[in-house]
Amino acid sequence: DPAGSTVQLAQAGGGASARAGAAVTVKSVDRLVGTAISYAYAVKAGPWIFLNGHEAYDFEHGLAPEVEGPPGHRLSGRPPLRREADYILQRMRRILKEFGADLGNAVRVDQYYTMGPAVSAYHLARFAEFGQFIPPSTSIIMERCFTARTNTHTSLLAVVPGPGVTVEGIRLPNQPISASGYFPAMVVNDLVFVAGNMALKDGELPPHVKIPETRRWGGQTGFRRQVHTVIKERLEPSLKAAGSALEHSLKAQAYIRGVDNFPDFMDVWSQYFREIPCAVTLVPAKDYASSEGMIEINLIALKGGSTRRKEVVRVDIPGLATYGPCVRAGDLVFASGLMAVGRDGSVPGAANAAAFDGLSLAGRAQGAMLLDYAEAVCKAVGVTSRNIVRAQYFMTDMKDFAGVAAAWSDRFGKQPHPFAAVQVPGPLPPSGATVVSDFWVYAG
Repeated sequence: DPAGSTVQLAQAGGGASARAGAAVTVKSVDRLVGTAISYAYAVKAGPWIFLNGHEAYDFEHGLAPEVEGPPGHRLSGRPPLRREADYILQRMRRILKEFGADLGNAVRVDQYYTMGPAVSAYHLARFAEFGQFIPPSTSIIMERCFTARTNTHTSLLAVVPGPGVTVEGIRLPNQPISASGYFPAMVVNDLVFVAGNMALKDGELPPHVKIPETRRWGGQTGFRRQVHTVIKERLEPSLKAAGSALEHSLKAQAYIRGVDNFPDFMDVWSQYFREIPCAVTLVPAKDYASSEGMIEINLIALKGGSTRRKEVVRVDIPGLATYGPCVRAGDLVFASGLMAVGRDGSVPGAANAAAFDGLSLAGRAQGAMLLDYAEAVCKAVGVTSRNIVRAQYFMTDMKDFAGVAAAWSDRFGKQPHPFAAVQVPGPLPPSGATVVSDFWVYAG
């Protein structure tokens, strides 16, 4: 490998390898479940460790016997959903230890589920593995995970412990600890990670947010009220408690019920962030902790007074392909979510996608354009594509992932793909678009 040496991993099974560059080390499996896809399930970039898209399957062989249970007796032993969660978190712990870290060094965790019971099972496993030091968390119900058999999908961000690294869990004054136990915010040196927040109080919409069912109209819509509430009454207090403020925001992910609400979200969002640009990704969501919820937002920000500078990066990407800017803060680059929309407003391959769905034409054509945009981000900050440390794909049809993976191989050859992919409700706002991508880039 031109980036460094290749060594075998003891914990990950046959076919797994570690590739070390000057600042980025990749742990990957060369042939994911026997396919030609090289999957980067873990990336260490400087002090940061990215665990990408973990689900309860064996990277080499596929279905894992310890998750599936005895043949013909799937309900024997622990509940199947708990077995999934245990498998994911225990493997994450092993991988982190290979990097000199542990689950106690996690600073953010993102989970997607197919059903509510999977959340409950995962939380039990998370308490068992993390104890009381659970990092800021985002939990969203989606249409499906990467595999058709799994119900929990997890990505994690951790920091390697050592001299000069400080981690502080933040609790909010006069606010009870969440039933799922996570910190509302966590400070890592001068970076603040804020959990996914909804417009709920004690699990329900408060009176000033909820619109009575009998009311036809009157002032802000229910969705807009929820967005205002999340920003003003959830994100702002969390940032303040962590020594930050909205103007120091770097990157947000907004999980929205119904793509018809995207324009209203951007209208409200711009009222707060028009003069203080923040990268943002809009993702369709199926459901949340509350059936009344319509929005959940997580956030990354700088602490006030940080010596690290927030910088808006100029990237040559069409405005119709994204909802926000690209923002850099030192060694981390946060692009806004991207869609495969060209300068003329068209989606590549859309005319032939339905006729050639067996070729995953939509995924391949859109994936190629998305990688054009990802490379533009890397070029703008002076790094190569090897510094893409996480590639999240929110897809309206998981069958299109084969095309996205092929586009990656066309572009980067055997370079391992640090992907995390789940299926979201469709369709997306651009006609013919099937993928929202979120690329995380290291520029240290």
